[in-house]
Amino acid sequence: MAVIVLVGGTLAALNARAAGDHDARERVTAVATTIAAAPSSAEAILSGAATAQLQPVTESVRRSTGMAFITIMAPDRTRYTHTTPSMIGGKYIGSIDRALAGETFTEVSTGTLGPSVRAITPIRDPDGRIVGLVAAGITQETLTAAWYAQLPLIIGTAAAAAAVALIGLMLLRRRLRRATGGLAPEELRVMYDHHDAVLHAVSEGLIVSETGEPVLINDEARRLLDLPDGDLDVMALPDFLARIAATSGVADGDDPIRDELHVTDNRVLVVNSAPVPGLRGSSVITIRDRTEVQAALGELDSMTRFAEALRSSAHESANRLHTIVTLVEMGRPDDAVRFGTEEFELSQSLIDRITRAVGEPAVAALLLGKTSQAAERGIALTVTDDSEIDAAIPDAVPGVLSPVELITVVGNLVDNALDACDPDDPWVEVTVRNDARTAEVVVADSGPGMDAAAFGRAVRRGYSTKSGGDGAGRGLGLALVSQVVRRHRGSMIAENTYGSVVTVRVDGSPQSTSRAGRSSVMPR
Repeated sequence: MAVIVLVGGTLAALNARAAGDHDARERVTAVATTIAAAPSSAEAILSGAATAQLQPVTESVRRSTGMAFITIMAPDRTRYTHTTPSMIGGKYIGSIDRALAGETFTEVSTGTLGPSVRAITPIRDPDGRIVGLVAAGITQETLTAAWYAQLPLIIGTAAAAAAVALIGLMLLRRRLRRATGGLAPEELRVMYDHHDAVLHAVSEGLIVSETGEPVLINDEARRLLDLPDGDLDVMALPDFLARIAATSGVADGDDPIRDELHVTDNRVLVVNSAPVPGLRGSSVITIRDRTEVQAALGELDSMTRFAEALRSSAHESANRLHTIVTLVEMGRPDDAVRFGTEEFELSQSLIDRITRAVGEPAVAALLLGKTSQAAERGIALTVTDDSEIDAAIPDAVPGVLSPVELITVVGNLVDNALDACDPDDPWVEVTVRNDARTAEVVVADSGPGMDAAAFGRAVRRGYSTKSGGDGAGRGLGLALVSQVVRRHRGSMIAENTYGSVVTVRVDGSPQSTSRAGRSSVMPR
C-alpha cells in the first residue's frame, strides 16, 4: 500500500506539471492569436505608430491574462512593444522562421526574462501579407510556482489515501487474525502441514463433513469403506455414514454419537461422530475397525462358556464318581456300573448322531458345544435329522459357505435363539445343510421373535432386544449373519410358523446369480 500511494502521488505530481505546461501553451497561443487577429494591430504597424498605439494595449492584456510578456515585432525582429520599455527597438530573441512562413507555434526558449513557454503567430494586413509578429509567453518560474502550489493538495490527498489504507489494513488484519485464531500465515502453513500429515497417519478412519457433504476423508477411512481415490460425493458413502453426515450437527445441541456399531459387507465398524463447535451442519466422524476384535470377543465368549461347562461337568463328575464309589462300597457293583455308563451312552449317542450328519469337524464341535451350553441353561436344543454337511466341498464352487462362514451363521443364530426362547417352554431346533449346490441354515425357537422393523434394524447393524440394547455393543449376531449372506448373494427370511424361525439360504447353482443381492425380511 505504501508503494501504491507513493507511486500514485508521484504520478499525480507529474500529471499536474504536464497539465500546467499544456495549459500554459494553450493560454499563450490564445493571447497571441487574439492580438494578431485584431485589425488594430495591423493598422498600427502600417501607420508607423505601432509602439505608441500597441504598447498600452499589450500591457493591459498582459496584466489581465497573467502573461510574462507580450511582444509585437516587425518581420525583421524589431520590437514594437515589450514588458520592459527599454527593450523596445531591440531585436527579438527567439525563433520566428515558422511564424514568417504563416504558422502559429509554441516553444520553450530563453529570452530577456529567462526561460519561458511562448507562442509566436503572424500579423496579416487585409491583403494577407505578413506585416508583423506577436510573441506571448509565460516564464518557467511562474509555471513552477503554480505547480508548487498544487503539491500540498497532492501530498495531502496521498497522505489521506495512505491513512485510509492503513486503517483498512489494520481492520482486515484484525478480522483475519480473529478468523484464524490469532495465527500468522507461517503458523497456519505449519499447522496445515502437520495436520495433513497427522490425518493421513492416524490409524482411525476420519471423515469431515460440512452441510452434509464430505469435505475431507483420510486414507484409513477409504480403506475401511473400500472407497476410490479422488473427490467423493455423499452418495458414495454407506447409508449409515451418509445419514450421520447429513444429520450430525444440523440442529443446535445435537448429541455426539459414541461407539455406535455398524456392519458392512466385510467389516464390523465402530463409529463416533461429534459436531464441530461454531460450524452449524459440520461434524467429524471417526471409524475404527472392530472386525478382528469382534472375532476375538466371540472366541473369548466361546472359551468362557466352554470353561464354565467344564467346571460344571467337573462338579457333576465328582458327584457321580462319589455315588459310584458309594454303590460299590454298599456291595452293589452292578448298579454302580449301570449308573456310570448310562450318561456316557446318552452323550456318545448324541456325538455319534451329530458327527454322522455333520461331516465338517468344526461345525460338529460347534453344535455339540451349543447343545451342552443349552443343557446347562435348561434349554432343549435339537439338531434335526435333516441336517447334513459334506465333509469336503470344492473351493471353486461359488456361493457355498466355507466352514468359518458356516460357524459364523450357525453360531450367531443359535446364540440369538437361546437368548430369545420362551422361559416357560425353552426349546431350540437347528437344521444345517451344506453341499456343492446349496447351503441352508434353519434355526427355530419358542420365543416371540421381533417385528419387521426390529428385524430390519438388527440385520443392518448392532441391535439387540436384550438388556443393554441398541448401541451397547450387543446384538451383532444377525448383522454378522447378514454380512455373510450379502457376500454370497443369498437370502435371510424371518417368519412365525411352528415357532420363531430364521432361514438362511445360499444357492451355489448358476441360477442364483439372477437373485444377486436380494435379502428377504419377513415379520416374525
